[in-house]
Amino acid sequence: MKLAAPKRALGRAVAVLALALGLATGSTGLLPGTEAHAQPVVQGSFSFEGDEGDWVSGGRSYAYSTSSQDRLNVSADPGNNVVSLSVDGANGDWWYLDLAAPAGTALAPGTYTGATRHPFNEPTEPGLSLSGNGRGCNTLTGEFTVAAVEFGPQGYVKKLDATFVQHCEGGSTAARGEIHIDNPPPPAELDLGLAVALKGTASTLNGKATLHGTVSCNKPVQVNVSGDVTQVKKQNLIRGSYSASVSCVPGAPVDWTATATPTGSVPFQRGDVEVEARATATDPDYDKPVTVTETTAVRLARG
Repeated sequence: MKLAAPKRALGRAVAVLALALGLATGSTGLLPGTEAHAQPVVQGSFSFEGDEGDWVSGGRSYAYSTSSQDRLNVSADPGNNVVSLSVDGANGDWWYLDLAAPAGTALAPGTYTGATRHPFNEPTEPGLSLSGNGRGCNTLTGEFTVAAVEFGPQGYVKKLDATFVQHCEGGSTAARGEIHIDNPPPPAELDLGLAVALKGTASTLNGKATLHGTVSCNKPVQVNVSGDVTQVKKQNLIRGSYSASVSCVPGAPVDWTATATPTGSVPFQRGDVEVEARATATDPDYDKPVTVTETTAVRLARG
């Protein structure tokens, strides 16, 4: 029975903990980069080498690529200000690289000098951080050059060609590397549609209101429909909430039905009600929730 994967995970967890403790005591530390949804790199490579005495590289050279069965994942933050790369080498190595433009600007082609350790760089400074295999800089200086970069929605990185130089703790020795990513065009973002039928029913047996409608989507998702129903009858305010879940597939609207139970003792009755509706689903490509809303006047008939 092979235990390589669990050992690698355990080794990484121990190393990250040790580096975090090191930061607290003033020695080498490692903190995670942006909290973005990472995507697998379809075609790409990452390599670096270091001078003798460089702490992170240990004076060695490293090379990883998707063609060699190494796993590379990449993501950008919502403003495309920071690009983060993680590398899971087929040999058990693991590395992280962050490249950040000054705050408020998107990463673009050009040379970024005066970089300091991300995410602790000043807002006016670019950020850089190469760490992994249990090694990282507590403080660093460096620079990087972006030859090409292309983004899609929701932190999708289509293309990145960049080189970097990193010095740990103010030293003259350096780690020098390059990254090349060539991903396919980004998937479309999830597009949801929501409609509420103009007619519903008010049950004469239990006073509940039954509503109908449709949802539509451009990719298969599970859609949760929920909302509130409000009616005024003889100076009585009648309210209730409803929810339903349906499987949506592209091509044609999908029906939904839900029942709202009045919160008080007065039942829903024949007549007009205001229906507030929300449809929510998670985009499977970007792992982001998408919500659309609709407010509609609905006429309830006795049912």
